[in-house]
Order: sequence, then structure tokens, then C-alpha cells
Amino acid sequence: MNISQKIAGWLENRAVTPAYAGWLLSGMTVFFFGSATNTMAGWLYALSGGSLALLAIAAVLPAKSLGSLEVRRRPIEPVSAGDKITIELEIENRARQPKILLQVIDILPFVLGKEVVRPIEVIEPSSIYKDTYYLEVRHRGVYRWEEVNLRTAAPLGLFWCRRSRPAKAVAVVYPQVLPLSTCPLVDRTGQEDSPEFYNRSRVQTATEGLTRNLRPYRHGDPIRLIHWRTSARYGELRVRELELAAGGQEIIIALDSAAMWQAEEFERAVTVAASLYFYASKRLLNVKLWTAGTGLVSGNRVVLETLAAVNAGEEAIDNRSKQSIIWLTQNSASLSTLSQGSRWVLWPTATAETGDKLLAKHDLPGLEIRSDRALELQLQSPLERAISY
Repeated sequence: MNISQKIAGWLENRAVTPAYAGWLLSGMTVFFFGSATNTMAGWLYALSGGSLALLAIAAVLPAKSLGSLEVRRRPIEPVSAGDKITIELEIENRARQPKILLQVIDILPFVLGKEVVRPIEVIEPSSIYKDTYYLEVRHRGVYRWEEVNLRTAAPLGLFWCRRSRPAKAVAVVYPQVLPLSTCPLVDRTGQEDSPEFYNRSRVQTATEGLTRNLRPYRHGDPIRLIHWRTSARYGELRVRELELAAGGQEIIIALDSAAMWQAEEFERAVTVAASLYFYASKRLLNVKLWTAGTGLVSGNRVVLETLAAVNAGEEAIDNRSKQSIIWLTQNSASLSTLSQGSRWVLWPTATAETGDKLLAKHDLPGLEIRSDRALELQLQSPLERAISY
């Protein structure tokens, strides 16, 4: 942006800036006044004076037109990466006159793209205009922006005026969750360490006799677990929480978010963490997520929000659990610190030397993710025993 554009933007936000027609009429006004002083012709004085009065009125009206407008933003529903977020704005006209020919400019974060300009033909007096648009978001994250600008040159179109209105927005974009039909990383966890591994098929098909308590329905809960009689009594869906007879087995999916990652690989690791969590949750396992910045969390919405906001290299506020975990990392050296019964998912770095061997302390099984294969297929592949880095 050059200096002239910066000056024009500064004037437009604090006062007004001439449109093309405004510059043209201003030039003609100066020309008429100069001619009048040379010729002493009264009609030229009258013409220049009338043009000057018109310019003054045109400079005052746009700012006055925007003064009675208020902007509100409705909460943005979370979506998954690759979907479109729905952005709803409400512009209230508190004046007794209609407001015409407006532009609503949503100032987005640069990572979401350029500002969005929405034209409005008219807002009726003492009414609320609702405007909705959709924005595709390709990457997970928590996006925040603060303001909406209103812009108009009405009614004469000679001067542009822009005014800012606070309208905070928070858009949560969840990571992608892969539809896994099987996953040895989760399915085999605890089988080698617990001689009394519980038969999950019994829990998944049971509907009577194993209920621990009832809780409100959450998105993704199996329909067969809904307790219809209690739901009818409370007026909302209630779901059975079943007793898991797995000897207290707990699955912890741990993301090595305190380490430095390659950006693309970290995004794949977040996708894996979300996919493993929801696969284990679907199988009614007692599953939790651990990250360096939040520690242990559970619950579908909390986990998704945690994974949406997590970043590589974040400050660690909680030490990694000493229990058996599924460890997602790009640091092969950290595998030797895992406890017995743990599993690992390793993204080898591009600088790793194939001749440098580092074996895990307990020769634990896991997966080495390769960039040339589909992530969904790799997570459903048999586990590996050897670590080659």
C-alpha cells in the first residue's frame, strides 16, 4: 500500500475521502471560482458557491448515515477442517429513516483470506437486517477477529465514509477425524499386559444390567444406549454410561506438542490423535488425551477444542503420564522413555540418518508414518516392533 492509499484510508476512517465524482466536482468548483475571480462574472460565483455547498452537504451526510447503525454477530458454530463456517451478522438501524447503499466489511484474520465485502441495498427504519455468508476453512485452529466496518457514500455518492464497529468473533475449526474400521494401536492396547482382558463385544451389544449412570446425550453417542423412559421424563435425551470391566484399563493418547515439529507432520499428528480418540470412544473405552499445554482432558467437545488450539513447541505445563500411553512424536529418542505396555506413532524427520539405530527400551510395538501412504490405511495396518531411527 503506497502513501496516497494510506492517507485516503486514514481520512475515510476518521472523516471522509472523495470518490471519483467528488474529486471531479471539487476540481470543477475550483475552476469556476478561479474563472469568477478573473472575469468577475456573478453567475460563475454562484455556480462555484453552489458546488461548494453541495460538496459540504455530501461530506457530512455519509458519517451521519452510519451513526445510527449497530452491528452484532451471532456465535459461530464449530466445524471440521475443510468445511464452511457460517457467519451471521445483524445490522440494526435505530433511526427513523431508511439507510441505503451500504457496504458491510468483515475484517478477517489474514490466515482466513481477504476482508469480505457484503453490499446492502436498504435497511428499513427501526429494523434489523440479517446478513449470512459462508467461509471455507481448510486448516484446523481457533480463529479470532474483532471488528466489522460499515462503509457508504450515500446519498450523493461524492464522499466515502467508513466507520468501525466492534463485533468479536471466535471460529473453532476442529481437526479432521478419519473413519477407522479397525486400529491395532487401540485394539491391542492392554491385551499383552492384562490376563483378564475384557470382551468388548459384550459391552457394545449389552443394553441391560451394565448401566453405571445416566447422562445427557452427546453428539456421536450410539442410539441404542439412549434410555427412552428417562428421556421422556426429563424432556431431553439421556444416555446410559456402561460399566467397563477392563480392570481399570485407561487409554491415554499423548501428543508430543512440547517438541518442535515440521509443520505438515504436526498437522497429520493432530489428525491421528483425533482419529484414535474417537475410535477408542466409539468402542466404549476409557480414553483420554494428553498434550503438553493442557495435560489430560476427556470429552468429545473438550478434546476437539484442545486439538484445534494445540501448537507445536508449546510450553509444557504438565508432565507426561507415567502410565501406558499411545505416544505421538517426531522425536525417536523419546521412545526409549516409554513405560511397558505403551505404543508409539513416529513421524521420522527428513534429516534422520538411516545408519543411526536407536532401539526402544522395551522394544515396544508401534507405527512409523510414511508420507507416501494414506494416513487412514497406515493407522489400520499391523504394528511394527523395530524402530529404525
